[in-house]
Amino acid sequence: MKNVVNWFEIPANDIDRAVKFYSTVLNTELQQQEMMGTKMAFFTNDTDGVGGSICSGEGYTPSAKGAKIYLNAGEDLSEALSRVEAAGGKVVLPKTKITDEIGYMATFIDSEGNSVSFHSPK
Repeated sequence: MKNVVNWFEIPANDIDRAVKFYSTVLNTELQQQEMMGTKMAFFTNDTDGVGGSICSGEGYTPSAKGAKIYLNAGEDLSEALSRVEAAGGKVVLPKTKITDEIGYMATFIDSEGNSVSFHSPK
């Protein structure tokens, strides 16, 4: 098994607001489409990496409780984290060193009320 996780979905009440938030914070473009009645916006990844999306529809309820997702914030999560509050989120755990080998993490509440974390080596 290459990765324990192969797909993730972040719930959203307002897909457009969530897409704007994550596009701004991660400085990337998300591709949107509807599948089986669910509005989705896809995070870019390389062909071998773990994929994921923002989802809005029946059964998708944002929450700060439950599974924790750590998004790859590049070489230094400080850049993405610095855009969280201006994009409509709230930083709840600032950049924090885990260990020299593992790197750093930070946690925020996104525009939809989900608790999400960033990870980076620096």
